[in-house]
Amino acid sequence: MLDTQNSHLAANADAWIDRLQAELTGGGDLSSLLLEDCHWRDLVALTGELRTISGDPGAVAVAWRASGARNLQRHPTRLPPTKATRAGVDCIEAIFTFETADGHGEGLVRWKADDPARAWTIMTSLNRLHDAPERVEPAYARDVRAPNWADQREAARAFADRDPAVLVVGGGHAGLTIAARLSAMGIDTLVVDREKRIGDNWRLRYHNLKLHNQIRVNEMPFLPFPKTWPRYIPKDMIANWLEFYTEALEINFWTETSFDGADWDEDAKVWTARIDRNGERREMQVRHIVMAASTSAVPKYPDIPTLNRFQGEKIHAAHFEVGEKWRGRPVMVLGTGTSSHDISQHLHAHGAKVTMVQRSPTMITNVEPSAQLYDGLYLDFDDIDDQDLINISIPFDVMVEAHKLLTKQVTEIDRETLTGLERAGFRLSYGEDGTGWPLLYRKRGGGYYFNIGCSELIIDGEIDLIQYADIQSFGSDGVQMSDGTHRPAELVVMATGYETQGAMIAGLFGEAVRDRAGQVWGFNDVKEMANMWTRTGQPGLWFTAGAFSQCRIYGKFLALQIALDLKSL
Repeated sequence: MLDTQNSHLAANADAWIDRLQAELTGGGDLSSLLLEDCHWRDLVALTGELRTISGDPGAVAVAWRASGARNLQRHPTRLPPTKATRAGVDCIEAIFTFETADGHGEGLVRWKADDPARAWTIMTSLNRLHDAPERVEPAYARDVRAPNWADQREAARAFADRDPAVLVVGGGHAGLTIAARLSAMGIDTLVVDREKRIGDNWRLRYHNLKLHNQIRVNEMPFLPFPKTWPRYIPKDMIANWLEFYTEALEINFWTETSFDGADWDEDAKVWTARIDRNGERREMQVRHIVMAASTSAVPKYPDIPTLNRFQGEKIHAAHFEVGEKWRGRPVMVLGTGTSSHDISQHLHAHGAKVTMVQRSPTMITNVEPSAQLYDGLYLDFDDIDDQDLINISIPFDVMVEAHKLLTKQVTEIDRETLTGLERAGFRLSYGEDGTGWPLLYRKRGGGYYFNIGCSELIIDGEIDLIQYADIQSFGSDGVQMSDGTHRPAELVVMATGYETQGAMIAGLFGEAVRDRAGQVWGFNDVKEMANMWTRTGQPGLWFTAGAFSQCRIYGKFLALQIALDLKSL
């Protein structure tokens, strides 16, 4: 019975794909193959950019007609057509392949179960270029008189007689992911980072930091994590992995190197980038600069009235490391996001008297099982490529509805914790329009916490909670509350988030380039992340950042676009 059902799904998928191919070839009405509430998401393949069109079958048909897509067929080896439920809708999904003038593509089409003749959502993505396939196994000379592998790597890293085609600024997981993709396509790439050691951007963060989503979600291109690793990876394991990854994937990386800005030559279409490598200054002529300095590169210090009166120690969460010195001493942590909770829990574990100061409502979800339910796609499939393809096939509007349903579900699962927090005076958020933490992250870069025990400390009164609105003023040794009480503090940790990328870009490139590049992060008018992993208004300037999974998936499309630009020279 199951084989019969699978054969029926495959036959329906083949018939629809054949009809689409026929309409493309013969000039028929493509819109008849689409539902009125259809969504089409294209990732570089047919439009050359990241773009989503929703609720407009005619516009989708016009774009497809102009794309030159050809040779459509159901994917012969990937996940076969299958039934699924997305955003509460029963549907059928099938993976297909196609070609364009530039390369080979992969896509996914989804039909509602009650109307398998017309597509509900379609995703098309560029998978590889005709002229620049990913080179996974480089070849080396066999001549015993020639430089060996180590000699070649040292020469490649030195850039003594050449400049790179691409300069990647920032050597965390975002920078290494895009460098790995570019290098695999034979594009000469250099990563620069100001830290002394690869991985220090994780290694030097606060002591008890771990990733709050499971290991499978966080894999990097070409090299999976060891199967012996823990479900939630500690920061030092990540740091050491980044160091190993750099060597294993032959990524050219300069530590103790600062990027001091760059000037764009509009006529030559090239950047003059200024580099300081441990005191040695150099200018490089590069075609492309990828900013991979993360969404949390520049700590935000909001204007807190009267905080200047406080005479104790004040530090931003970005600079917090260990809490042992604060044993038995009163500490205040401003903010109620992830960093605030983790730091508060760490300080409490070291015997500090912690008071958390809430400035705005925050979403709280228990790390298990609730927070992981949003990553449910990664738990459903054995093949990470299938998982990623399903992930990117969900258009924005469908993702919103799916997250609303998930947030209702996790709210019920976490009801005991949330009720206890409310009794303790904690103000809760459920995300924008009840969509939970993923859209908070994509729009604000924060505003949530995956509970790993700090919520229980607040509920039990082990960590005090006060509202910022109830503070009358800061004094030299703490705060005066509106009710007349005084709360002492010897340390204030400002877990107040980070500036937008615009502030960093203005400082490095000038305000004109910042304005030309446009908004970075959040969502744009075509329902994609604004100027992330795609061409910006400033030629030759690109951005990558975000979670490991985002960098793994979308870094590929960024690399393909750079490869296309270099090919056109």
